[in-house]
Amino acid sequence: MSRVGKKPIEVPKNVKVAVNQGVVNVEGPKGKLSFSMHSRMKSSIKDNVLLVERPTNQKTDRALHGTTRSIISNMIHGVSEGFSKHLLIEGVGFKVQLQGKQVNLSLGFTHPVLMDIPEGITVETPKPTEILIKGIDKMKVGDFAAKIRKIYPAEPYKGKGVRYAGEVVRRKAGKTVTK
Repeated sequence: MSRVGKKPIEVPKNVKVAVNQGVVNVEGPKGKLSFSMHSRMKSSIKDNVLLVERPTNQKTDRALHGTTRSIISNMIHGVSEGFSKHLLIEGVGFKVQLQGKQVNLSLGFTHPVLMDIPEGITVETPKPTEILIKGIDKMKVGDFAAKIRKIYPAEPYKGKGVRYAGEVVRRKAGKTVTK
């Protein structure tokens, strides 16, 4: 049995969960989310505890079991507390600015990089070298942060680029001159 899939999900009091014909709807103080479960997965709610069940022990059912449970758990966490990613920018002249519904990244290219902010996500720039991405959908928040980081990942020689807060970039020694 899946170790992740068999864990019960406790639903907080301020969150409403409804399961209708394979669609899970979650509503909380931060917003609403819905998810269509695979047709083989079943879920039930009893006493503010949600359980995800699978029909057989086949490999595909085992994989879907844990994934479905994790997605529903992340939805409940998202509508009650939300998710956030913190990015740092390092490099001389590297900065970020908000321009309406776009993020303007100046990362040493010949042109500024403009990225549209997806629906349901808020972006803050407390400093010109910090980006704070917040939202209720964990996949959207993580995907947008990864897209920003992919533009200029931190390089190992000088450490310039975009990185997650707390991410450790292994530094390499530069070339040495031999006589």
